[in-house]
Amino acid sequence: MVPVSDQSIVEEYLALARDTDADLVAMQVGDFYEFFADGAELVADELDLKVSQKSSHGSNYPMAGVPVGELTPYLRQLVERGYRVAVADQHEVEDGHERRVERVVTPGTLLETTDADAQYLATVVDGERIGVALADVTTGRFHVTDVETVDDALAELYRFDPAEVLPGPELRDGGFARRAEERTGATLTLHDAAAFAPGRASHTLKEQFSASVADTLGLSEEAVRAAGAALDYVAETGGALGAFSRIRPYHTSDAVALDATTQRNLELVESMGEGGATLFDTLDHTETAAGGRLLREWLCRPRGDLAELERRADAVAALADAALGREGIRETLDGAYDLERLASRAVHGSADATDLQRIRETLALLPELDETVAAAPALAESPVADLLGELDAERVAAIEAEIGDALVADPPSSTAAGGLFRKGYDDELDELIERHEEVREWLDGLAAREKERLNITHLQVDRNKTDGYYIQIGKSEAEKAPDEYREVKTLKNSRRFVTEELETKEREILRIEEERSELERELFAELRGTVADAAPLLRETGSALAELDTLCSLATHAVENRWVRPELHAGDGLDIRAGRHPVVEQTVEFVPNDVRFDEERGFLVVTGPNMSGKSTYMRQTALIVLLAQIGSFVPADSAAVGLVDGIYTRVGALDELAQGRSTFMVEMAELSNILHSASEDSLVILDEVGRGTATYDGISIAWAATEYLHNEVRAETLFATHYHELTSLADHLPRVANVHVAVDERGGDVTFLRTVEDGATDRSYGVHVADLAGVPEPVVDRADEVLERLRAEKAIEARGAGGRSGDTKQAVFDLGSGQFGSASADGGDELDPAAESVLEELEDVDVNELPPVELMAKVQQWQEELE
Repeated sequence: MVPVSDQSIVEEYLALARDTDADLVAMQVGDFYEFFADGAELVADELDLKVSQKSSHGSNYPMAGVPVGELTPYLRQLVERGYRVAVADQHEVEDGHERRVERVVTPGTLLETTDADAQYLATVVDGERIGVALADVTTGRFHVTDVETVDDALAELYRFDPAEVLPGPELRDGGFARRAEERTGATLTLHDAAAFAPGRASHTLKEQFSASVADTLGLSEEAVRAAGAALDYVAETGGALGAFSRIRPYHTSDAVALDATTQRNLELVESMGEGGATLFDTLDHTETAAGGRLLREWLCRPRGDLAELERRADAVAALADAALGREGIRETLDGAYDLERLASRAVHGSADATDLQRIRETLALLPELDETVAAAPALAESPVADLLGELDAERVAAIEAEIGDALVADPPSSTAAGGLFRKGYDDELDELIERHEEVREWLDGLAAREKERLNITHLQVDRNKTDGYYIQIGKSEAEKAPDEYREVKTLKNSRRFVTEELETKEREILRIEEERSELERELFAELRGTVADAAPLLRETGSALAELDTLCSLATHAVENRWVRPELHAGDGLDIRAGRHPVVEQTVEFVPNDVRFDEERGFLVVTGPNMSGKSTYMRQTALIVLLAQIGSFVPADSAAVGLVDGIYTRVGALDELAQGRSTFMVEMAELSNILHSASEDSLVILDEVGRGTATYDGISIAWAATEYLHNEVRAETLFATHYHELTSLADHLPRVANVHVAVDERGGDVTFLRTVEDGATDRSYGVHVADLAGVPEPVVDRADEVLERLRAEKAIEARGAGGRSGDTKQAVFDLGSGQFGSASADGGDELDPAAESVLEELEDVDVNELPPVELMAKVQQWQEELE
């Protein structure tokens, strides 16, 4: 803190900027928050503010500012763009005033956000396990867990989408920070390493919650370190530490595993193409911000708890059946505000009268919701009624009444303006208001009385900051002013006067206004404190309303799109009849398809032309399973779904290619993750594995991966491929079956039917796809000619009646035995030494036993030797 008498304004600002590690300082100077020097130029660029100049000791400095009452929206814009902003408030002292940094607002601690999405601050700590803590100051949610690997931690970050990430000391020098930033777009902040120390973190955690929190909740040391560091950071930045009243440990096994790749590939909340619709966009019929947040959370964290899923599905079914009740609930919820965030503002002390009034208005909706549910028999006997019935209605009514008895219907947001409280709320305040009105009436009537007494036409009583209250008389009548009028100012067309009585009344009304303002501040602080004490109840109520909103959203979509309730069971298997893609069906006339997994059929090889719908078929299967495991209805005629513990996909690599990684490298990394992570209770989606390398390499890898998934992992798998050789897998592996996307070929015209049928296809129809894609007609025609010639040559070679002369070799891959051989075009068996060495080594390889990663390494080694 720096007294203004010791330094100039600019020097004081620069000193504060040097003492903080924030990117910017907003320093209060009277009625404005000012930015100087580099800070002024930065905010001018970011916020389109006007820059002026401020002189200090012979130098000029850029200066930009915003009014005190308008700081919040500018602050929010800066923080949401990744800046950390220190706010230095002005305080009066004996020799003037001083300014000190009260808080540092960061992306993860911004309380005044208008974004409906959750705003998590994440901390990640490495040790025997990886500790992850996720704190949302805007809602008071505080989650903590530990996972096995850094990849698992990154998956959790992608799932929760934090605004700011604090890596622990062990994770700052490796690639974690870069990968976290790439995956989430979060701001990376290096917080004090001491805050992550086990002892200090444990002490911080116990101070916030209870002395035995780590022991009773079973938190690992890494989870404690992550949680303690998160709390320390919120406290250091002046955030809403009081918002956190409960810590929520969770286990990743409670949710269906969805790595970041799968969440992107299935486009749950983020579209892979610009402007494309996501599953969240499609399902979101919520009326409240909290309901939208919860729907997003459910989509990113499907559950494996059968009882909980049945409870949700029961509620969705009841809401789907009770159309009037459902619409009544939605109409009521349209007037609800975000109780979780309003409660956090009350705890932080930043809630204004409008915030408290919104809390009251939202609590007042509960009786109406109860009546709507009770009036619909389908809802009254469902989990919907339980959801509302578990709330403490008496306490809710008491808080609603407390606020309603205190505040006027439309209170000003600032206590300085006065007029917040109803008459009868506080006797002392009522007395002050009565005295204020009496003086106000005297002042309001003064002009009329003086006009009549003095017979003056142009006389008025007014007030400004410079002169206070005054009597103003036009110049033509100013001579009529009596002796008790004392002139204070002469203007062009009038003169201003004061009287002793007017000055007395002015002092009286100013004193009353000051006393009233101070009393209203005290009363409001007490009221806000009462509301803050009820924060756990408000959050519980807000959570119930959010869930009700989310369930209504799912029911609304189910009814409007003819979705059905899935039959859930804890065993294996999947039987979807006439399934549809939940997003694609919104924009096209969709062709439904079946998919079936059981004990004898656990791996489907999907073949068919490009652009025929293979990827859509596989994705819709994954999405139907995912929807079933959030408690939703699904797009199908019927669906029996065995719960899965994870959904894994290998589809595309567009973003990684942009980062400079090859298609094949991305393919193999994602395949490796699936082979290591999936279990017999998982669902795996593989699209064209092996296409990123040479044909025989690709076939080898795809073949080996299939065998490993079939024999070792035993996950339910959909494997789309353009390697028709892989269809022979069904002849060698008992649980493998072939399906294909049907094609109608008549008179040279090809039509993709988009119907999936049993059996394999033997053609890719690539030339036809080129035609559909708009490739120029001469190119398509020439491609047809070349294709026919190649087919003819292949037929001749197959009959042994022709071929090229010389010693050109034809590689042969016997998929049945998993071995390579070679033959020359003229029937000979000539091999160069390198090729012979590779083939001898390959004959000794058992692809059923060799792990896929080692097999890939072998293939690369052989390829290099042959080159």
